[in-house]
Amino acid sequence: MQSTKQQLKALAEARRGVIVPGAFNALSAKVIEDLGYEALYITGAGVTNMGFGLPDQGFMGLTDIADHTARIRDAVELPLIVDADTGFGNALNTYHAVRTLERAGADCIQLEDQVSPKRCGHFSGKAVIETSEMVGKIRAAVDARRDGLLVMARTDAAAVHGFDAAVERAQAYAEAGADILFVEAVTTADEVRTLPQRLQVPQLMNMVIGGKTPIVGADELGRLGYGFVLYANAALQGAVAGMQKVLAQLRDAREVREDPTLVAPFAERQRLVGKPFWDALEKKYA
Repeated sequence: MQSTKQQLKALAEARRGVIVPGAFNALSAKVIEDLGYEALYITGAGVTNMGFGLPDQGFMGLTDIADHTARIRDAVELPLIVDADTGFGNALNTYHAVRTLERAGADCIQLEDQVSPKRCGHFSGKAVIETSEMVGKIRAAVDARRDGLLVMARTDAAAVHGFDAAVERAQAYAEAGADILFVEAVTTADEVRTLPQRLQVPQLMNMVIGGKTPIVGADELGRLGYGFVLYANAALQGAVAGMQKVLAQLRDAREVREDPTLVAPFAERQRLVGKPFWDALEKKYA
């Protein structure tokens, strides 16, 4: 039986546009798994937004993402791609972050080349470190990993230095040992179509709802040769919309009934969190 790392590597190499939703906590991860997705992404933006109520501007630390990773690893059996931002410092910090996150259950660790503190890839005002510094971080990550862990290298250089410079950086990151490449925040459909022709290593394309990259369907992205199609915060945005809807109803009507168009039924909530399993276990040890 394949390990989750082996499963993820096979998905990347198949280049069929596997949709990877983002999880921001263990319950969102369980919903993703329950709906039949093949892998998930532990989103730093989601952890920051939902855990702290703050924007994605470098507020999350290594301990925060490691704790979420451990909880999600315990909750689901899917392969996990984990957002490690900039590696939380220099190459040595990156080495430590990789060891920490692999122990927590990561199957792939994503590192990006922004100047710290980073910010969401679809925000303005980004800056990137020198290519040589990022290459050093990737080499450190490759040296730190054990047991088939994958390293994903993200570049935010398109917004700073242009598309061609971002492609050149991604190629350098592949040569340093990155298993998967992620060119963030490209702004045209032509750029989306061009990337798989210019880079040989499997790639992830990020579809940010309301972001700078035009939305392209996962089927088309698969035909183009992308390994993964990331929807990092679709679940988060849907959850926020759902909370706003039900809480507005409660405020205005002064009550909320078990309407499945408005709330998950009580029984469904218990099923998702595995209550029947725990009930059976309680009987076993009684």
